[in-house]
Amino acid sequence: MSQKNETTVLVLALLITLGLVSGVYWWLTRSFDISNGYIINNQSQSNLQSGDKNFDSVQEVPSGLFSYGGSTTWAPIRKQVDSQIKTALPKYQLRYTNPITGAPGSGTGIKMLLKNQLDFSQSSRAIKDKEYQKAQQRGFKLEEIPVAIDGIAIAVNPNLRIRGLTLAQLKKIYTGKITNWQQVGGKNLPIKPYSRISEGGTVEFFVNNILENKEFGTNVQNISTTTEALRKVAQNAGGIYYASAPEVVGQCGIKPLPVGRTLSKLVPPYKEPYIKPTECPRKRNQINVDAFRNDEYPMTRRLFVIVKRNGQIQEKAGVAYANLLLTERGQKLISQAGFVRIR
Repeated sequence: MSQKNETTVLVLALLITLGLVSGVYWWLTRSFDISNGYIINNQSQSNLQSGDKNFDSVQEVPSGLFSYGGSTTWAPIRKQVDSQIKTALPKYQLRYTNPITGAPGSGTGIKMLLKNQLDFSQSSRAIKDKEYQKAQQRGFKLEEIPVAIDGIAIAVNPNLRIRGLTLAQLKKIYTGKITNWQQVGGKNLPIKPYSRISEGGTVEFFVNNILENKEFGTNVQNISTTTEALRKVAQNAGGIYYASAPEVVGQCGIKPLPVGRTLSKLVPPYKEPYIKPTECPRKRNQINVDAFRNDEYPMTRRLFVIVKRNGQIQEKAGVAYANLLLTERGQKLISQAGFVRIR
C-alpha cells in the first residue's frame, strides 16, 4: 500500500473514532448532567423538576408566614414533605408552632386553631362534634381534608413469643382484664402496658375504637413520648405499647405484633417476611401498604389537614397545604415518610 493510501486510511480511522467518541459524549450529556466533577442522572433531575412543577401546579397558594401545628404523628411528614414545599414555594412560609402549655397533639392543634393561634392544623383523627360546634359559635366552620392513611401498630419486646393479638384481647389488656401473657398464649409473665399521656389523636383513636370508650386499667403506665415508651418496651420483657405504624414498624429494639379481629385472621403491620431485630438496622421492616390500603389491617385511620373555613387568608393557606400534599409529588413524599398514600 502506498504512503498516500496509508495516510488516507489513518485519517478516515481517526475521523470515525472522533465521530464515535462525539456520539457517546452526546448520549451521555443527554442522559446525564456532567458538571463540576459530578455526574447527575438526568432522569432523577427530571423527576425532581417535575415534582417542583407538580407543587407549582397548585392554584391560589398565598404568600406569607403561616403557623400550623397539631399531631405528633405527622412529624415524619413535616420532615419529609414540608421542607420540600418550602424549597419549591419560598413565598409560602410554614412555621410549626407548639402549644404554650401542654403537649402537642391533634386535639391541642384543633384547640389552638379555634383560638386563632394557628392558621391550620394537622390531625390524626376526625373533628369531633363539639369542635364543629365551637367553630360555629366563633363564626366559622372547620373542615377535615384527608391526605394519607396511617395505622396503629402494637410494639412488644422482641423475646415475647405469641402469634399476635385480637382487638378484644387488646381491649382487655389495656382495661386491666388480662394481666399476664400466659392468658393470651405466652409464657407466665406479667404484662406491662404503656400509653402516651396527651390529647393526641393516637390515644383518642385507641380509646374510642379499641377500648370502646372504656377507661385505661390502673396497670397502664403513662409515658410522655413514643421514644421513651419504645425504649421501655425494649427493656421490659412484658412491655406493650401502641403508636403510629411508621414510628413502630421499622424500629430495631422492639417487635411489631400482628393484630386481627379474630385469631384466625391476624394481619402483620409489616411486609412479610418478618425481619428480626438481629438483622436490624442493616435491614428494616416496612409498612404493609396493601393491608393498610384495603383495610385488611384492623387499626387503620386517616390523617387530616384541618382547615378554618372563614373566607380569609388562613383558609387559603390550609386548603393550599392540603392540595400540595394531594399532588403526585406530595403523595410520593408521604409514602417516603412511611405512610400510605391516599391517591
